[in-house]
Amino acid sequence: MRALAGQKREWERMLAGRRADSRRRLALTVSRFGPPAALIALLIALWQVITWVGQMPEWLLPSPARILQTAWEVGPALVPHIGQTLLETFWGLGLALTAGLLLAFAIDLSPLLRRALYPLLVASQTIPIIALAPLLVVWFGFGMVSKVVVVALVCFFPIAINTADGLRATDPEHVALLRAMGAKRGQIFRVVRLPSALPPFFSGLRIAVTYGVIGAVIAEWIGASQGLGIYMIRSANAFRTAQLFTAIAVASLLSIALFLLVSGLERALLPWYHTAKREEQWESM
Repeated sequence: MRALAGQKREWERMLAGRRADSRRRLALTVSRFGPPAALIALLIALWQVITWVGQMPEWLLPSPARILQTAWEVGPALVPHIGQTLLETFWGLGLALTAGLLLAFAIDLSPLLRRALYPLLVASQTIPIIALAPLLVVWFGFGMVSKVVVVALVCFFPIAINTADGLRATDPEHVALLRAMGAKRGQIFRVVRLPSALPPFFSGLRIAVTYGVIGAVIAEWIGASQGLGIYMIRSANAFRTAQLFTAIAVASLLSIALFLLVSGLERALLPWYHTAKREEQWESM
């Protein structure tokens, strides 16, 4: 009986601990997402009131309710444009991921390459992509290739820089310990340097995916037959402002969805990192 009573108390302590963890997770979620959600709701309500009281013409500033109605009406027509933009985004991200990682590893392996390439990488971001897009159209045509290249140019920088900096920021004491134990360079890279670079890599990837949709839309502005960018241009030229706002909202939602997808992938692949980070946040609450 004593053993059963002790086991029961142990189960009760475990359940109490899980309930406490659930409450802390809920409090952390509310503290993180509650204020921005409330602010967005307030701004949308204010927008609705301004358009209603001021009797704004629809071509100048449609109300949120009108934009929602328009989104429902043009939803089927938007699907091919969304698919085209996503296709360009995914291909561009794949190219940026390959080029960014290769460049980061090359910079990490050779100090000479780092000194030669790192300043050029930073300087390359001073060139507006909107200025390069017409040149890429001239070189690669109005097809998908020019859009993919634009997305890759927009996305590769945060991936390359964050990964290179993550590799460089490895704890030197861990590296020295493995070297003292006779570990080879490849083993040090696999055991210590690569895991330490993964959190910065995912940070860069989250930035890149949000830029990817923007890059695809900008590329479609220059010339395309399908995609959210050309849909925006046509809506603006026809003074269909509600449709323009709908396309903007869809592009924003796509960026948010890709950001959340990368964040979920990071949590699945790096549980140790997020467990430690969550514990630090709980201690600070």
